[in-house]
Amino acid sequence: MALYCAPYFGGGMYKLIENNPSFVVIDKLPGISVHKDDGDTPLVASVAADLGLEQLYLVHRLDKMTSGLLLLAKNADAAATLSGLFAARQVEKFYLAIGEKKPSKKQGLISGDMARSRRSSWKLLPSKRNPAVTQFFSLAGEQGQRLFLCKPHTGKTHQIRVALKSVGSAIVGDPIYGNPADRGYLHAYQLAFEYEQQPFRFQSVPSQGELWQTDAMKAALTEWHTPHLLAWPTIKNGKTS
Repeated sequence: MALYCAPYFGGGMYKLIENNPSFVVIDKLPGISVHKDDGDTPLVASVAADLGLEQLYLVHRLDKMTSGLLLLAKNADAAATLSGLFAARQVEKFYLAIGEKKPSKKQGLISGDMARSRRSSWKLLPSKRNPAVTQFFSLAGEQGQRLFLCKPHTGKTHQIRVALKSVGSAIVGDPIYGNPADRGYLHAYQLAFEYEQQPFRFQSVPSQGELWQTDAMKAALTEWHTPHLLAWPTIKNGKTS
């Protein structure tokens, strides 16, 4: 498993985690859009230029407020294969988040269809025709906040942000669902997949943001150091067992 401290690149937009012949893994900093935004140099183009490549392909997305692991393909064939893994739910993902307050339940499964709400927001529905599915564990944070380890099984827009809002603990600093802070406290923590019959697992600890540095968060990171080895309940028919 790749886990190490890397330098910043792209004018401070990302850290380079892995430079494979077929793909690149970066740790995106918060506040950076994966697309061209407000006249800034696009992140993907910046990474390609830094590596001396003509082009990189965006395989999946992270919200602008979200930091953490992002996978980019070096060629069209790799992009098709890796995108297919995401579509087939064969990529294992774990996220860290800090919620504003104690949730209605400390751990479990959040499942429901998602629909557009006001402005740029989404909402969780009680129906489950094509649900967003997220498992989570949580621990007490500082000043009444809650620390979350989330395992999304689907890849819907704003999925984790809406899921935590639905249990009464919007993410600290979320510009749509939460209250202002120095950043949105959501981080893509671990990414695992199999490519060309070889397993890959990458992990990156969040560094940008004062709330990641608290004693409670440091203790949580120790407990959640290997999130894939935790006792996640099996999901059957939309329920955990």
